[in-house]
Amino acid sequence: MIDFYYSLGPNPDKVALFLEETGLPYAFKPVDTRRGEQFAPAFLAINPNAKLPAIVDGDVTLFDSGAILLYLAEKTGQFLPAPTPSARGELLSWLMFVSTGIGPYSGQCVHFTHMAPDKPAYAINRYQREVERHYGIVDERLSQRPYMLGDTYTIVDMALWGWARRLPFVIDDKQAWTRYPNVQRLVAEIDARPAAKAALALTQKHAFKRDFDDEARHHLFPQNRPRDA
Repeated sequence: MIDFYYSLGPNPDKVALFLEETGLPYAFKPVDTRRGEQFAPAFLAINPNAKLPAIVDGDVTLFDSGAILLYLAEKTGQFLPAPTPSARGELLSWLMFVSTGIGPYSGQCVHFTHMAPDKPAYAINRYQREVERHYGIVDERLSQRPYMLGDTYTIVDMALWGWARRLPFVIDDKQAWTRYPNVQRLVAEIDARPAAKAALALTQKHAFKRDFDDEARHHLFPQNRPRDA
C-alpha cells in the first residue's frame, strides 16, 4: 500500500492520475497547505522541502511529481515508451522539460499574475511570455503526434496535464486554447479518461481550506515574511 501525500494543486494531480490509471492501491493522506500542515515535523521527515506531492512505498520515500511518476512507471512497467535508449532519452528530456520548465514558470506566472499584492508588470510579462514560449514548443510537437512521445500515452503526458489543464488561468487569457489547439486536444482527451475524473475527485475527499486569506498567504509564501518574523 502506497501512502500518497496530497494537496490541492497541479503537481499532486499528476500522481493521482497515474495511481488511478494503474489501480495501484494507495492510502490518501491529505496535507492542507493553506493551514500550514506541510511544515509539521512528521511531513518534513518525508519531504524536507515542505512541498506536495510525496509518497511512501514501503522503505522508499519520494517527493517531486516528476521523480514519483518515473519511479511508479518503472515499478509497474506501465506508461513508458519502448525500452530503447533513444526512447528513454526522449522520455527523460521531455519529463524534465515539464519539471524544470513548464511547472516552475507556470507557478511563478500564477503567483505574480494572481497572487502578488503589487502585480509587478515586469515579472508578469516575463513569466507569461516564458509560459507561452514553452506551450508553443509543446503545441508544435503535438501537431505532429498524438502524444508527447509519439503514439503512446505516457507519464510525460500525465506530467504535462497537471499544469496544462489550467493554462487559461495561468496566463490569464480565456482565449488561450485558440492559440494552443493541440495542447487543448490532449488535455480534453485526458480529462475524459475515467482515471482523470477519479483523480480530480480527490479534491472533495477532504475539507481543504479554500480561502486565500492572510493565513493561507502566511503558509504558502513563508519566504515573503520579514526575516525576523
